[in-house]
Amino acid sequence: MVGIKCIRIGNITTVDLSDVHNVLPTLAIFSLALFLCINITFQDSAVVAQGVAGNNSIDSTNANSTVFATGSAFTRLAPDRVLISIGVESTDKTANEALSLNSELMNNIISDLRSIGLKPNETRTSIFNIFPLYNYTESGTRLNVSGFTVTNTVQIESSNLDNVSQWIDTAVASGANSINSIDFSVTEKKLEDTRSRLITDAIDNAKQKAEVAASAVQLSITGVESIVVDGTTNIPPLPPQPFFRESASASAQGGTASDSTPIIPGEQEASVSVSGIFSMG
Repeated sequence: MVGIKCIRIGNITTVDLSDVHNVLPTLAIFSLALFLCINITFQDSAVVAQGVAGNNSIDSTNANSTVFATGSAFTRLAPDRVLISIGVESTDKTANEALSLNSELMNNIISDLRSIGLKPNETRTSIFNIFPLYNYTESGTRLNVSGFTVTNTVQIESSNLDNVSQWIDTAVASGANSINSIDFSVTEKKLEDTRSRLITDAIDNAKQKAEVAASAVQLSITGVESIVVDGTTNIPPLPPQPFFRESASASAQGGTASDSTPIIPGEQEASVSVSGIFSMG
């Protein structure tokens, strides 16, 4: 049996042709040895080339590194819209009597509000109810109807925030016995105008954070891969509560401006956050 042995020690490869020396002519032995040496040398060269290619791949990865950063911006806005709910509740023996009393009071309220500048398109009826009142026994058994209650509520929606106190005082002096709510808000147009500026500020904030991160690894920001705007948040403050005094009708009856009910609109916060991927080099 003829055998050829290749022995590799470290980076040196030897070929043992002792078994074939007695079989093959000298020229055949020489040709076989030459072929083996060329083949082994080529394989060693391929390993080195692969290592060099691997190093180039690492350099390319560093050149295309990215960093993820988030940024935010916020501001405080003065409201430019108010929604006021003013109501009248009347009770009498019959539904007709309760309704007549309630209607008279509400008509007086609306008339007086319009006399001080409230526009017709700034008011609307929001709630109207008529419900019976019952007498009950001590055990809770319902007996007969004792009367009727009528509730009528109108909403004022306006951009004229300077007249809020005057409207409330006038409504109370004219017969309103409930101020259900006062809500201040920022209109969508004002919010959108503010949002455009906040987006720019939030992107700048994210880029600053990305530059700090890149500097920490001895790189710098070279571009922007993507930007995602997360949205706008409008956080309203707690609704202001009007302070009523026994002399709430003073301004409507000749009182001074200092007697009017204090109403403070406050401010609301608008914010924007963004997320970005920045390239480094």
